[in-house]
Amino acid sequence: MTQALALIVDDEPDILELLDITLSRMNISSKPAQDLAEAKRLLKTHHFDICLTDLQLPDGNGLELVKHIQKNNPTLPTAVITAFGSMDIAVKALKLGAFDFVSKPVDLKSLKSLVSSAIKINDPTEPVDRRSRDQLLGDSVVMANVRAKIAKLARSQAPIYISGESGTGKELVAKLIHEKGPRSHQAFVPINCGAIPQELMESEFFGHKKGSFTGAIADKPGLFQTASGGTLFLDEVADLPLHMQVKLLRAIQEKSIRPIGSDTEQPIDVRILSATHKNLPQLVEQGSFRQDLYYRINVIELPLPALRERAEDITQLAKHILKKLNAENNSPTKLTDTALKTLAQYTFPGNVRELENILERAFTLCENGIIHQTDLQLPNNTKDAAAQTSGIKNPAQKTSLPSQEAPLEDYLDSLEKEAITNALEKTRWNKTAAAKELGISFRALRYRLKKLGLND
Repeated sequence: MTQALALIVDDEPDILELLDITLSRMNISSKPAQDLAEAKRLLKTHHFDICLTDLQLPDGNGLELVKHIQKNNPTLPTAVITAFGSMDIAVKALKLGAFDFVSKPVDLKSLKSLVSSAIKINDPTEPVDRRSRDQLLGDSVVMANVRAKIAKLARSQAPIYISGESGTGKELVAKLIHEKGPRSHQAFVPINCGAIPQELMESEFFGHKKGSFTGAIADKPGLFQTASGGTLFLDEVADLPLHMQVKLLRAIQEKSIRPIGSDTEQPIDVRILSATHKNLPQLVEQGSFRQDLYYRINVIELPLPALRERAEDITQLAKHILKKLNAENNSPTKLTDTALKTLAQYTFPGNVRELENILERAFTLCENGIIHQTDLQLPNNTKDAAAQTSGIKNPAQKTSLPSQEAPLEDYLDSLEKEAITNALEKTRWNKTAAAKELGISFRALRYRLKKLGLND
């Protein structure tokens, strides 16, 4: 590989010299520019692998240069050097397409890590991961757009906020962004923010020193240290308590952390991706989520569509999931055309995760390796069965519709329980006859009885 070439833009000779020396030690040559005009001239005559620019220039600012590069050479990773306390401008630069930022006084270790990551983006020797189409299935236009955004966002180091309903694949998307970016060789560390006890949260995130509190018998690295050089995925970030939101904000802004019991700050090199199924803007308005943290993690938002918004992908997804189940269980199980059609017409409030659960259940309960419509046990089918077997014209008359407090699953379970109980009573608790009455297999009935707690 030929020696990489960097464009360094700053009106301070000392900074230019420092950057030049640092890059040369990384076997990267550089071309200096002291103003915006000179930088634009050099961009016309040279092929650069990275651009480092100060924000304040004599004839303009670094944001103008970021815009210029994005318009004329969008594959060139550009990092901005910001003054202390200029985080808002740094965020603006990231929104405009900057690769990353580094704050003055420049930490050389962080700078080297940034440059190494940037160089990898266009390195022809780096393997290109093309698996996103296989992992993020769907031929719909909306999914094609999501895959295109993932490919683009993977080239940046900007914090990404992945929004969408539960079950839409937010962690999968976060992992794809990591795998397709320059940090792919480093750790991808996912964490569910709602699963960590509040009293342990600071230690889990930032680590602690031996003896810092009762039970701290040894130094323990936190999630930021574990993800060093890689990506930290904060799932269900809306569940963070306010005191941790403050500490997380500082870590993102300063790119440094302080373990519990430590007197010194530790620089961190971590890309932050976050997600939640909750409405973060609404939580900000309510005061339960800090506005400043919201703007820091939501430099770029990537919304994921609900499965009902891409219904044309359901058949493909169902076949893919069943193929996986068959491979894992050495089985030739198939879906009938009627079953596939029924799935395609269902709204899937639980999205892809619900589709997976439905097919796993049907795979277990079906007979003779064929999944019929009845094996799916979709909620709509359940309600119809309840009406047919119990003689109830309108099931909602006996079981109230779910409220916001009552989960949909509980409501559906109550309908199913009522239908099964009625069928058992009608057949004097003859389970074989009850299964026939309900239009399901004896095996399926036995499974439902156990799940619903109706066993003898």
